[in-house]
Amino acid sequence: YPSEFLMQKITEDNQVPVHLHVSVSLQYVAGLKGRALVEFFHSNIAEVENEELRHLMWSSVLFYKTPNVEVMACVLLSTKAIYFLLDDSFIHADEHQSDFWNKENSDCENSSFHLSCCFVLKLNDVQSVNVGLFDQYFRITGHSADHIVTCLTRDSYNTHTFIQQLMAVLSLLARTPSPEPVDKDFYSEFGSKNTGKMENYELIHSSRVKFIYPNEEEIGDLAFLVAEKMDGLTNLPSLNILLYVLAFQVNHVEGSAENTSSLQPKTLILTSSDLFLFDEDYISYPLPEFAKEPPKRDKYQLADGRRIRDLDRVLMGYQTYPQALTFVFDDVQNQDLMQNLTLDHFGE
Repeated sequence: YPSEFLMQKITEDNQVPVHLHVSVSLQYVAGLKGRALVEFFHSNIAEVENEELRHLMWSSVLFYKTPNVEVMACVLLSTKAIYFLLDDSFIHADEHQSDFWNKENSDCENSSFHLSCCFVLKLNDVQSVNVGLFDQYFRITGHSADHIVTCLTRDSYNTHTFIQQLMAVLSLLARTPSPEPVDKDFYSEFGSKNTGKMENYELIHSSRVKFIYPNEEEIGDLAFLVAEKMDGLTNLPSLNILLYVLAFQVNHVEGSAENTSSLQPKTLILTSSDLFLFDEDYISYPLPEFAKEPPKRDKYQLADGRRIRDLDRVLMGYQTYPQALTFVFDDVQNQDLMQNLTLDHFGE
């Protein structure tokens, strides 16, 4: 350990997404290659001497206690734990995090050191993994609110690869076997399922960690929610969600030294007739077992919605991935203009 193949794979994965800015400390990590990266892991991050680094991924992450702060992280998966090496700007983003992050290095702030926080989630503490719609993100849940993290990969390949690697390292854990199932009678077996709501697909791993995937009903619920936002929709059964993707809305900041742009995380949903942008809560749903009350906001909040027939043109940037798209809509004040003209001229 480690094999040449593994070192090559980790080196290839060690690339910060070009559209996201990271602190100096994480830029240092992103510059490491091969054996230097493995040695950095063992000397600075690993908690046990004999643990092996198996996978590396760059992703935006959300914590259950700070659901509004999306932060860039280098995610390192070993045979003992999942390490989230965090951008140090996260510490200053929210004053309410002081109890969550016991920060003892305030005297180092003015020195030449670049510090990063590392959030550690032991594999033994992982209870379930919820995979989001179309593998755009996944949520890892432990035994308390401090142990819930969502990785917003915005990429089905990265999600799939990480889940496969996680299953592989979980297989190495020596856990006590589950107790033998109690034989159920006919009524309790079928009575408990009569809740009127189909449960999501669950895969229970040999380590007793649940991997939960969304079912078709989740898309149906989302289509219904989208339909509610569309006024005067008559053909509800024919409403199909063609595309669901986690994206960023670009807001240009005027007046700065150079016109910079801020990226606002949004969920883009395309139907056969409309284009929607939603603010989605990626961390609070489904409710963890210890939650005493529902979250303060709904899972989906409509941010913007436009009709496809009002779309004038789509501008495409020529840069490499991620691609920038600009949707230009006709700025018609009254959307039902033609209908009103007909009424005015030919009706009572």
